[in-house]
Amino acid sequence: MTQDETDSYGILYVVPTPIGNLEDITYRAIKVLNEVDVILAEDTRTSGFLLKHYDITTKMISHHKFNEHKSIQHIVERIEAGANVALISDAGTPAISDPGFLLVRACIEAGIRIECLPGATAFVPALVMSGLPNDRFCFEGFLPAKKGRQTRLKELQNEQRTMVFYESPYRVLKTLIQFADYFGADRMAATSREISKIYEDTQRGTLSQLINHFTETVPRGEFVIVVSGNELKKNNKKTD
Repeated sequence: MTQDETDSYGILYVVPTPIGNLEDITYRAIKVLNEVDVILAEDTRTSGFLLKHYDITTKMISHHKFNEHKSIQHIVERIEAGANVALISDAGTPAISDPGFLLVRACIEAGIRIECLPGATAFVPALVMSGLPNDRFCFEGFLPAKKGRQTRLKELQNEQRTMVFYESPYRVLKTLIQFADYFGADRMAATSREISKIYEDTQRGTLSQLINHFTETVPRGEFVIVVSGNELKKNNKKTD
Protein backbone atom coordinates (compact mmCIF):
# COMPACT_ATOMS: atom_id res chain seq x y z
CA MET A 1 0.00 0.00 0.00
CA THR A 2 1.49 3.33 -1.04
CA GLN A 3 1.12 6.77 0.53
CA ASP A 4 -0.69 7.99 -2.59
CA GLU A 5 -3.27 5.22 -2.19
CA THR A 6 -4.04 6.01 1.44
CA ASP A 7 -4.12 9.75 0.73
CA SER A 8 -7.10 9.14 -1.55
CA TYR A 9 -9.04 7.38 1.21
CA GLY A 10 -11.82 9.03 3.14
CA ILE A 11 -11.84 9.36 6.93
CA LEU A 12 -13.69 7.47 9.65
CA TYR A 13 -14.95 9.91 12.29
CA VAL A 14 -15.93 8.43 15.67
CA VAL A 15 -18.44 10.94 17.03
CA PRO A 16 -19.77 10.95 20.61
CA THR A 17 -23.42 11.94 21.00
CA PRO A 18 -25.30 13.26 24.07
CA ILE A 19 -26.14 10.76 26.80
CA GLY A 20 -29.09 12.83 27.92
CA ASN A 21 -29.44 16.56 27.30
CA LEU A 22 -29.26 17.17 23.54
CA GLU A 23 -27.20 20.31 24.17
CA ASP A 24 -24.29 18.14 25.35
CA ILE A 25 -22.78 17.96 21.89
CA THR A 26 -19.81 19.87 20.49
CA TYR A 27 -19.87 22.31 17.60
CA ARG A 28 -17.30 20.12 15.89
CA ALA A 29 -19.51 17.05 16.18
CA ILE A 30 -22.40 18.89 14.53
CA LYS A 31 -20.08 20.12 11.76
CA VAL A 32 -18.73 16.62 11.09
CA LEU A 33 -22.19 15.05 11.04
CA ASN A 34 -23.31 17.68 8.53
CA GLU A 35 -20.31 17.24 6.24
CA VAL A 36 -19.69 13.48 6.06
CA ASP A 37 -21.13 11.38 3.25
CA VAL A 38 -22.92 8.94 5.52
CA ILE A 39 -23.57 8.34 9.23
CA LEU A 40 -23.41 4.87 10.72
CA ALA A 41 -25.99 4.77 13.53
CA GLU A 42 -26.61 2.09 16.13
CA ASP A 43 -30.35 2.83 15.87
CA THR A 44 -31.44 5.19 13.08
CA ARG A 45 -34.72 5.92 14.86
CA THR A 46 -33.02 7.01 18.08
CA SER A 47 -30.34 9.02 16.26
CA GLY A 48 -33.00 10.53 14.04
CA PHE A 49 -34.24 12.67 16.96
CA LEU A 50 -30.76 14.14 17.46
CA LEU A 51 -30.20 14.82 13.77
CA LYS A 52 -33.62 16.41 13.38
CA HIS A 53 -32.96 18.63 16.41
CA TYR A 54 -29.86 20.05 14.70
CA ASP A 55 -31.28 20.03 11.16
CA ILE A 56 -28.72 17.46 10.01
CA THR A 57 -29.89 15.76 6.82
CA THR A 58 -26.94 13.43 6.19
CA LYS A 59 -28.00 9.92 5.19
CA MET A 60 -27.92 7.32 7.97
CA ILE A 61 -27.46 3.58 7.72
CA SER A 62 -27.75 1.02 10.52
CA HIS A 63 -24.57 -0.27 12.12
CA HIS A 64 -25.17 -2.33 15.23
CA LYS A 65 -23.91 -5.44 17.00
CA PHE A 66 -26.17 -7.71 14.95
CA ASN A 67 -24.90 -6.65 11.52
CA GLU A 68 -21.45 -5.13 12.08
CA HIS A 69 -19.55 -8.33 11.24
CA LYS A 70 -21.24 -8.50 7.83
CA SER A 71 -21.13 -4.78 6.99
CA ILE A 72 -17.57 -3.86 8.01
CA GLN A 73 -15.89 -4.87 4.75
CA HIS A 74 -18.37 -2.86 2.69
CA ILE A 75 -17.85 0.19 4.89
CA VAL A 76 -14.06 -0.10 4.65
CA GLU A 77 -14.30 -0.35 0.86
CA ARG A 78 -16.53 2.71 0.77
CA ILE A 79 -14.02 4.74 2.77
CA GLU A 80 -11.20 3.46 0.58
CA ALA A 81 -13.16 4.79 -2.36
CA GLY A 82 -13.04 8.26 -0.82
CA ALA A 83 -16.17 8.51 1.33
CA ASN A 84 -16.03 10.22 4.72
CA VAL A 85 -18.01 8.27 7.29
CA ALA A 86 -19.17 9.14 10.82
CA LEU A 87 -19.84 6.46 13.42
CA ILE A 88 -22.28 7.23 16.23
CA SER A 89 -24.04 5.17 18.90
CA ASP A 90 -27.39 5.74 20.58
CA ALA A 91 -25.65 7.77 23.29
CA GLY A 92 -22.08 8.44 24.34
CA THR A 93 -18.86 7.44 22.65
CA PRO A 94 -18.97 4.55 20.15
CA ALA A 95 -16.97 1.43 21.09
CA ILE A 96 -17.37 2.12 24.84
CA SER A 97 -19.77 -0.77 25.62
CA ASP A 98 -21.29 -0.08 22.19
CA PRO A 99 -20.50 -1.22 18.62
CA GLY A 100 -17.44 0.38 17.05
CA PHE A 101 -14.30 -1.50 18.03
CA LEU A 102 -14.44 -3.95 15.11
CA LEU A 103 -14.84 -1.18 12.54
CA VAL A 104 -12.05 0.92 14.05
CA ARG A 105 -9.72 -2.08 14.02
CA ALA A 106 -10.60 -2.91 10.42
CA CYS A 107 -9.93 0.68 9.35
CA ILE A 108 -6.56 0.68 11.12
CA GLU A 109 -5.61 -2.53 9.32
CA ALA A 110 -6.63 -0.97 6.01
CA GLY A 111 -4.53 2.15 6.63
CA ILE A 112 -7.58 4.41 6.91
CA ARG A 113 -7.31 7.63 8.90
CA ILE A 114 -9.45 7.72 12.04
CA GLU A 115 -10.47 10.75 14.04
CA CYS A 116 -12.19 10.22 17.39
CA LEU A 117 -13.84 13.39 18.64
CA PRO A 118 -13.85 14.05 22.40
CA GLY A 119 -17.27 14.13 23.96
CA ALA A 120 -19.90 12.55 26.16
CA THR A 121 -19.48 9.25 27.95
CA ALA A 122 -21.44 8.20 31.02
CA PHE A 123 -18.73 6.81 33.27
CA VAL A 124 -16.65 10.00 33.60
CA PRO A 125 -19.30 12.21 35.27
CA ALA A 126 -20.43 9.24 37.38
CA LEU A 127 -16.88 8.64 38.58
CA VAL A 128 -16.37 12.30 39.45
CA MET A 129 -19.74 12.60 41.21
CA SER A 130 -19.14 9.44 43.25
CA GLY A 131 -16.67 11.20 45.53
CA LEU A 132 -14.48 8.09 45.42
CA PRO A 133 -10.78 8.24 44.49
CA ASN A 134 -10.46 8.79 40.74
CA ASP A 135 -6.73 9.24 40.28
CA ARG A 136 -6.58 5.56 39.36
CA PHE A 137 -9.60 3.52 38.25
CA CYS A 138 -10.59 0.59 36.07
CA PHE A 139 -13.54 0.55 33.71
CA GLU A 140 -15.32 -2.81 33.68
CA GLY A 141 -18.41 -1.86 31.65
CA PHE A 142 -21.10 -4.54 31.68
CA LEU A 143 -20.13 -7.68 33.58
CA PRO A 144 -20.89 -11.01 31.87
CA ALA A 145 -24.58 -11.74 32.41
CA LYS A 146 -24.02 -15.40 33.29
CA LYS A 147 -20.95 -17.33 32.16
CA GLY A 148 -17.79 -15.84 33.58
CA ARG A 149 -19.54 -13.41 35.93
CA GLN A 150 -18.48 -15.09 39.19
CA THR A 151 -14.96 -15.60 37.88
CA ARG A 152 -14.64 -11.90 37.08
CA LEU A 153 -16.00 -10.85 40.47
CA LYS A 154 -13.47 -13.10 42.20
CA GLU A 155 -10.70 -11.53 40.13
CA LEU A 156 -11.84 -8.06 41.21
CA GLN A 157 -11.91 -8.81 44.94
CA ASN A 158 -8.33 -7.60 45.37
CA GLU A 159 -8.56 -4.71 42.87
CA GLN A 160 -7.17 -1.61 44.59
CA ARG A 161 -8.38 0.92 42.05
CA THR A 162 -11.88 2.38 42.01
CA MET A 163 -14.07 0.20 39.76
CA VAL A 164 -16.68 1.44 37.30
CA PHE A 165 -19.52 -0.71 35.96
CA TYR A 166 -22.50 -0.24 33.66
CA GLU A 167 -25.78 -1.93 34.56
CA SER A 168 -29.39 -2.04 33.43
CA PRO A 169 -32.15 -1.08 35.91
CA TYR A 170 -33.40 -4.68 35.91
CA ARG A 171 -30.14 -6.03 37.34
CA VAL A 172 -28.99 -3.19 39.61
CA LEU A 173 -30.22 -4.66 42.90
CA LYS A 174 -28.96 -8.15 42.07
CA THR A 175 -25.58 -6.73 41.05
CA LEU A 176 -25.24 -4.68 44.24
CA ILE A 177 -26.01 -7.79 46.29
CA GLN A 178 -23.34 -9.71 44.40
CA PHE A 179 -20.87 -6.87 44.97
CA ALA A 180 -21.60 -7.02 48.70
CA ASP A 181 -21.05 -10.78 48.68
CA TYR A 182 -17.69 -10.53 46.89
CA PHE A 183 -16.36 -7.14 48.06
CA GLY A 184 -17.97 -6.79 51.48
CA ALA A 185 -21.19 -5.03 52.47
CA ASP A 186 -19.26 -2.11 53.99
CA ARG A 187 -17.42 -1.27 50.75
CA MET A 188 -18.14 2.32 49.68
CA ALA A 189 -19.95 2.80 46.37
CA ALA A 190 -22.15 5.16 44.37
CA THR A 191 -24.82 4.75 41.72
CA SER A 192 -25.63 7.34 39.07
CA ARG A 193 -28.62 7.08 36.77
CA GLU A 194 -30.10 9.14 33.95
CA ILE A 195 -26.96 11.30 33.75
CA SER A 196 -27.60 14.65 32.05
CA LYS A 197 -31.36 14.02 32.03
CA ILE A 198 -34.23 15.55 34.01
CA TYR A 199 -34.30 12.80 36.64
CA GLU A 200 -30.54 12.48 37.10
CA ASP A 201 -29.76 11.00 40.49
CA THR A 202 -26.67 9.86 42.39
CA GLN A 203 -26.80 7.74 45.54
CA ARG A 204 -23.72 7.28 47.74
CA GLY A 205 -22.98 5.01 50.68
CA THR A 206 -21.90 1.51 51.54
CA LEU A 207 -23.06 -1.36 49.35
CA SER A 208 -25.36 -2.37 52.21
CA GLN A 209 -26.94 1.10 52.27
CA LEU A 210 -27.39 1.12 48.49
CA ILE A 211 -29.01 -2.32 48.62
CA ASN A 212 -31.48 -1.04 51.22
CA HIS A 213 -32.22 2.01 49.08
CA PHE A 214 -32.97 0.05 45.92
CA THR A 215 -34.94 -2.55 47.85
CA GLU A 216 -37.34 0.27 48.76
CA THR A 217 -36.98 2.28 45.53
CA VAL A 218 -37.47 0.65 42.13
CA PRO A 219 -34.39 1.32 39.94
CA ARG A 220 -35.20 3.25 36.77
CA GLY A 221 -32.96 4.33 33.90
CA GLU A 222 -29.49 3.23 32.86
CA PHE A 223 -26.98 2.99 35.71
CA VAL A 224 -23.29 3.54 36.33
CA ILE A 225 -22.08 1.85 39.52
CA VAL A 226 -18.81 3.04 41.04
CA VAL A 227 -17.20 0.90 43.74
CA SER A 228 -14.16 1.77 45.85
CA GLY A 229 -11.08 -0.41 45.58
CA ASN A 230 -9.82 -2.84 48.21
CA GLU A 231 -8.41 -0.42 50.79
CA LEU A 232 -7.30 -3.23 53.11
CA LYS A 233 -5.19 -4.73 50.33
CA LYS A 234 -3.80 -1.30 49.52
CA ASN A 235 -2.91 -0.53 53.16
CA ASN A 236 -1.27 -3.92 53.65
CA LYS A 237 0.87 -3.30 50.59
CA LYS A 238 2.04 0.04 52.03
CA THR A 239 3.21 -1.63 55.28
CA ASP A 240 5.09 -4.44 53.53
